[in-house]
Amino acid sequence: MLHTSDFDFDLPSELIASHPLHERDASRMLVVDGQDIADKHIRDFISFLRPGDVVVFNNSRVIPARFEASGHEITLHTSKNDKDWWGLCKKFNKINIGDTLTMVDGTTLEILDKDDDSGLLLHFNCDNVFDLLNKYGKMPLPPYMKREEETEDRERYQTVYAQPLGSMAAPTAGLHFTDELLSEIEQAGAKIVKVTLHVGAGTWMPVKTENLTEHKMHSEWCCITPEQADIINNAKRIIAVGTTSMRTLESASKLAKENGFSGRVMPICQTTNIFITPGYKFGAVDVLLTNFHLPKSTLFMLVSAFSGLENMKHAYEHAVAEKYRFFSYGDCCLLFRKDI
Repeated sequence: MLHTSDFDFDLPSELIASHPLHERDASRMLVVDGQDIADKHIRDFISFLRPGDVVVFNNSRVIPARFEASGHEITLHTSKNDKDWWGLCKKFNKINIGDTLTMVDGTTLEILDKDDDSGLLLHFNCDNVFDLLNKYGKMPLPPYMKREEETEDRERYQTVYAQPLGSMAAPTAGLHFTDELLSEIEQAGAKIVKVTLHVGAGTWMPVKTENLTEHKMHSEWCCITPEQADIINNAKRIIAVGTTSMRTLESASKLAKENGFSGRVMPICQTTNIFITPGYKFGAVDVLLTNFHLPKSTLFMLVSAFSGLENMKHAYEHAVAEKYRFFSYGDCCLLFRKDI
C-alpha cells in the first residue's frame, strides 16, 4: 500500500515560478512516455497530435476571490448559491458563527457556518458578488508564489479561452496556449472541446494524512454537455489539458460505467470529489498535458497513477536537473498513459 510520503521529492525553491514568462507559448515541455523522456517545447505539442484526436480544455474563469473584511484576509473557493460562499481565512479561529464582517465599501458579510476543512460559510449582503469582487478582490495566487497580485496577473492568471466564472485557481496547463496554438490544433486534424470544472480549495490543500484512504477531497462542480460527450466518445484518442480536465473526464467515465453506458463518458453536470491515485483504472484519458506539481500533493498522485510513480519520480529528477520551472506559472509535461 502506498502512503503520502511515497510521493515526496526534493525541489529547490528557486525552481518555483513566481511570475509568468513574457510569452504564453514560451514554456518548455518535458515529454514522458514510460521511462523515456525528451526535452521539448510547448509549441511542439502540435507534432504529437493525430487526426481524430480530441483535445479537452477546462474553460473555467478565475474570480478575484481574495479580499479583506474587518481586517481578515478571506479567499472564496466554493459557492453554495449566488450569495453564500465558502471561504478560507487565516484567522479562522477568531471568527464565530453569527459574526458580521465588513468590507472596505461597507458591504457586510454574515458568518453562517464554520468547518475545519472548508473554512467559513459567508452570506454576502450585496446585489452581485462577482461585481463586488471585481472591484475589491485580488487574484488568488497560490501561497507558494509568496507575493501579492500584480497588474499582469489579472490577464496572465486566466486562460485565453476562459468563460464561465467560478474558479479560485487557474487551470494552469491551459495558460501555455495562445489563440494561434489553438488554431494549429484544429489545423492538425484534432478537435477541441472545452468542458468546465470550477477549481476549488482542493487544488492547494496538502494531504495531511499518511494513509491516502483517509484524505478528504473537496468537491468541485464540473460539466460536460451531451454534445461534448458525443464528440469525446467518437475520438480516436482523448488528450486532457490539465488535471482538472482529467478529473472531469474521469468523473464522467465513472458515471458511464455505473450506468452501463457503452461510451467512454456520459454527460455530467454535478459536483465531483474524485481522488485518483496509483491503481486507478483510467476510462477516458489517453494523454495528459499538465504542469509540474507539489510534492505529496493529490495532483502528483494523479500523474503518478497515470504514468507510473517511478517514471514520474525519474522525470521530475530530470526536470530539476534541467531547471524546469515548477507549479502554476511554470513549464509543463506531456504524459502518456502507462498501459498504452
